[in-house]
Amino acid sequence: MPALKKILIANRGEIACRIQRTAQALGYRTVAVFSDADADALHVQIADEAINIGPAPVQQSYLNIPAILEAARRTGADAIHPGYGFLSENAEFARACRDAGLTFIGPSPEAIELMGSKRLSKLAMLDAGVPCIKGYQGAEQDDATLSREAERIGFPLMIKASAGGGGRGMRLVHEASELLAQIRTARSEALHGFGNDELILEQALIDPRHVEVQLFGDHQGNLIYLGERDCSIQRRHQKVIEEAPCPVMTVELRQAMGEAALKAGRAVNYVGAGTVEFLLDARGQFYFLEMNTRLQVEHPVTEMITGLDLVAWQLHVAEGLPLPLRQEQVQLTGHAMEVRLYAEDPTQTFLPQTGRIAAWEPASLGGVRIDHGLVEGQQVSPFYDPLLGKIIAHGATREEARRKLLRAVQDSVLLGLASNQRLLASLLEHPQFISGEFSTGFIPTHFADHPCLHPYVPGAEELAIAAALFYQASAQAHPAVLAGWRNNASVPLHYRIGLEEQDWPVQLNAVPGEPYRIQVAGQAFELSVIQCDGRWATVEIDGIRRRQAYRLDAGQLWLFTRPGSLRLMDCTQALVSSEASASSGTLKAPMDGAIVDVLVTEGSPVSKGQLLVVLEAMKMEHPLKSGIDGILKRLQVRVGDQVKNRQILLEVE
Repeated sequence: MPALKKILIANRGEIACRIQRTAQALGYRTVAVFSDADADALHVQIADEAINIGPAPVQQSYLNIPAILEAARRTGADAIHPGYGFLSENAEFARACRDAGLTFIGPSPEAIELMGSKRLSKLAMLDAGVPCIKGYQGAEQDDATLSREAERIGFPLMIKASAGGGGRGMRLVHEASELLAQIRTARSEALHGFGNDELILEQALIDPRHVEVQLFGDHQGNLIYLGERDCSIQRRHQKVIEEAPCPVMTVELRQAMGEAALKAGRAVNYVGAGTVEFLLDARGQFYFLEMNTRLQVEHPVTEMITGLDLVAWQLHVAEGLPLPLRQEQVQLTGHAMEVRLYAEDPTQTFLPQTGRIAAWEPASLGGVRIDHGLVEGQQVSPFYDPLLGKIIAHGATREEARRKLLRAVQDSVLLGLASNQRLLASLLEHPQFISGEFSTGFIPTHFADHPCLHPYVPGAEELAIAAALFYQASAQAHPAVLAGWRNNASVPLHYRIGLEEQDWPVQLNAVPGEPYRIQVAGQAFELSVIQCDGRWATVEIDGIRRRQAYRLDAGQLWLFTRPGSLRLMDCTQALVSSEASASSGTLKAPMDGAIVDVLVTEGSPVSKGQLLVVLEAMKMEHPLKSGIDGILKRLQVRVGDQVKNRQILLEVE
């Protein structure tokens, strides 16, 4: 195989940045591709060359195979790295790269195709002697066959889309009476999500651990495993926290799982980076779940405990070189954990968030790595996955890694839109997580109604700081204020600081040369603003100093709290808001997106809770419902319209 010179990364965001940094450090030239929405993105800025591949929608850009191949031809790239997601597990894309004379940095199209089918891959694993869950993976897909097989397997059982992933087309069935309805729902989701309505059935393991093994193979037939990762902390089958090694792993179990993973890899002549995923029950029995034929989102935790660069290995293998290590040379040192930082609001059923990033200052700590593709001022668009980045920590022990990771989550400043930071910190602080004794049921069991899932109420100190910063900004704009222009400086100023639909009265007394005296929520503070530059303020409250990240613009204050952020408003001079609340008849878009369905017409009666409009954003559909009973008086959108966050869609009276 020829040596590579220029690598095109067919992806975006943090993974495109991560791949480029390794490739450039090894001397390769890199090419970034970008959609219209990503023209100013970080992965574009750090590339040697960048080329536009189409409009923002993924089908017209990041999933557009001809456009990506043409980009490679025009830039002279000789290899393509797909990252993860998008086209990374698309056999057609891998074949198209091969046919175009390009090196696809990944496994063969045949391996991708086989392991991309849950039905066919499970048949192959059974033939290879890999432990599998009792189930049905046959070609007959009629209701009668599936019902008969379900009775044979027993309940509870899982229905899974054969071509699926990410929880789509997946249903847990507790009893026979639910089966047919759940089969039809899973089929529909599978067909719409993956273009394939084929299903498999599996015996349900209740609250197992999700443990995966990192594989690596080369063109010489060498295949090794690089330890395991525990990915049991999940929400709706989406991983939230990953760690390596697994907290309950033994030497014997690691070897058994590793050898089973090697059997899976050998069955498809696997080359490159891949992951074999298993479910591990309380008895220590494990079962094949699926194989991901790409680099995983959570690969950094493996890198941190092995000291290896898996992207460098991918490039090494793609050039036809043998693996750098033998199995007995692989060493695991310490413990690593990773959390996924998402633009989503846990207080609104994890609704994805769009908007401008007002501030991004990732924590800087020893043993902490933050993979991201963010720059201040960029727009988080509705077109792509809401993953913003990953925060990873390594320590000599699991507790040290957890403690570092918690601090890194708490200290990473993100302002401008809601995120899951507060949830991540709460997960890392939970006693059950700290103990290491948990399963895939951890979040549903312990966080069904956790305080971090409810709107955050600012404390008295935070409201006092907000009032001081609002006053300070006004004083800097009008210096006479600081000079004490009022006739009676002892007369306090009265503020109203608002958050969403709530506001709080704050009384601030400013005497030149003295600390502000502030009263709020029944508490009194002496507060001095020692320094503020529009990004960070040093404030002293009752003799204790601290640094406070913030951004202030047009009566809106983004205030960073550890962890998470508050969007506070100076409502002092505001008239009664004309914006309707969620319980009013005005329906607004909760984020930027596209209208994919309108289920009502003007003049029609509607009832509270009735589905009115469906909005598509960040690869998900969001049903929008009426807040009241009434008549639809005004409809302002049609199917296909692109709408902005908080744009009025319709009005019910």
